[in-house]
Amino acid sequence: MHVQEWLETVPAVAVYALVGLVIGLESLGIPLPGEIILVSSALLASQHGEIDPVVLGASATAGAIIGDSIGYAIGRKGGRPLLAWLGNKFPKHFSEGHIATAERSFEKWGMWAVFFGRFVALLRIFAGPLAGVLRMPYWKFLIANVLGGIVWAGGTTAVIYYVGIVAESWLKRFSWLGLVAAVLVGLTSMLLIKRKAKKANPNLEATGAPTP
Repeated sequence: MHVQEWLETVPAVAVYALVGLVIGLESLGIPLPGEIILVSSALLASQHGEIDPVVLGASATAGAIIGDSIGYAIGRKGGRPLLAWLGNKFPKHFSEGHIATAERSFEKWGMWAVFFGRFVALLRIFAGPLAGVLRMPYWKFLIANVLGGIVWAGGTTAVIYYVGIVAESWLKRFSWLGLVAAVLVGLTSMLLIKRKAKKANPNLEATGAPTP
């Protein structure tokens, strides 16, 4: 079943909780499709009045900030042995190459790596734990974490929601063609945001591939 079709079958409060939980776990360091869940939920909110986009955005933002903060605490306490353990559990996401590349980005860019890391799927998983392992001062991490969470989660919700509203007339006239158009416009918007984030930190571009 498609993510959006499944979300249509559950109550609004469950959608808020699911979005916050999945994004929180992803930010904590567990590889989950947080962005897919958020985009699908925001598009669903534009088509169904039961889901409040403000509450949805707040749930996503809270999950992102809280998850990253827990990940930071775990990383600070677990240290480098934690990265080795994650590498054994999730070799595809926490390989030595991925960790080395992300670590270089953090050492060079600091707070900006946490902020812009929100817009890069793999670094979004690394941000909290790695910032803790590298013992980034918590106040710096918190500022970047909160601002990044608000911009990414709130911005994604707002963009996809309004794209869905604009496309509503298309959905009524052209059925699945309108839905495809809405999804494509939404994804294009997200890609543009990610491109700007990667330009601000060129090293983040390499995070998605292991170091040779």
